Amino acid sequence: MELNITPLVEMRAIEKHFGNIIALSGVSFSVMAGECHCLLGDNGAGKSTFIKTMSGVHAPSKGTMLVSGKEVVLNNPREAMNAGIATVFQDLAMIPLMSVTRNFFMGREPTRGWGPFKRCDVKHANAVTMDEMQRMGIRPREPDQAVGTLSGGERQCVAIARAVYFGAKVLILDEPTSALGVRQTANVLATIDRVRKLGVGVIFITHNVRHAMAVGNRFTVLNRGKTLGTAARGDITAEQLQDLMAGGQELATLEGSLGGTV
Repeated sequence: MELNITPLVEMRAIEKHFGNIIALSGVSFSVMAGECHCLLGDNGAGKSTFIKTMSGVHAPSKGTMLVSGKEVVLNNPREAMNAGIATVFQDLAMIPLMSVTRNFFMGREPTRGWGPFKRCDVKHANAVTMDEMQRMGIRPREPDQAVGTLSGGERQCVAIARAVYFGAKVLILDEPTSALGVRQTANVLATIDRVRKLGVGVIFITHNVRHAMAVGNRFTVLNRGKTLGTAARGDITAEQLQDLMAGGQELATLEGSLGGTV
């Protein structure tokens, strides 16, 4: 059996300029089917600009983007979604007072009947929602439960399940664990692992090395708009990743000046 080694998405030497400001300077990145590729960087490293470029929000100033080996130009997020690239942002784009089912389908509800008799197939929508939630390890009390009553981790899982159900081949997760407690973080990380095992390529944007090491297959560090390298699991330690993110030499200098208290 021949393995497919073509990345689902590949970014080659991407640059993004905002006037005289260079936000990205020659960033290269790829994600394979069934892989969780973690993009790490501190605040201001360029992570947000990069994922907005990958998801069609920003057009790159220079560089090439390929989807399944074919060069593409994405002019907006809808074109990215049509290409199978879905992004789950930190704000989640959910309406707290609406039910889990309404948020899950968000304007794409299944219908029954025809013409003036067409109506939402509530029974089917509820069944799909509960099945997809359970597949991700989340068990809402009922499909009519308001999303606002779910925990932050559960809402993240609803957004992830929604993207996968509607055909995402590549899932970009923007800091999905940044504001969660320990148990909620564990649930989200377990969901990421489940999605990866379904053959979806996951791009996990984070500044938390421990969370990245828990689920990542490859790790790329972004610093001031440039990549500092990519390493596979087993080829780099958490401490080395942390040093790359924070600037190991700067941290060592500070620790020495403070007498080893850092």
